[in-house]
Amino acid sequence: MQQEAGVEGEALEVWIDQDLCTGDGICAQYAPEVFELDIDGLAYVKSPDDELLQDKGATTPVPLPLLTDVIDSAKECPGDCIHVRRVSDRTEVYGPDAE
Repeated sequence: MQQEAGVEGEALEVWIDQDLCTGDGICAQYAPEVFELDIDGLAYVKSPDDELLQDKGATTPVPLPLLTDVIDSAKECPGDCIHVRRVSDRTEVYGPDAE
């Protein structure tokens, strides 16, 4: 089982707002284990079992080895649609709504 990433030891999850996704695929280039473009041209997160999660607001854990890649994806996303948050309180720590 992969260790999940965290800020100060807390587990993180990531989700994509497809309404804002521009389909550039930068996220899938940075972290193809976590993100994938579907046939509709939009990015989605993938489950730890590599299943594409297409439900609105679907989240997936951020694996510790991929934390930097996921953060870079959120920072570089032209659509500002990638949200990384703590699992415990759902506070966004990286992405457009992070403080």
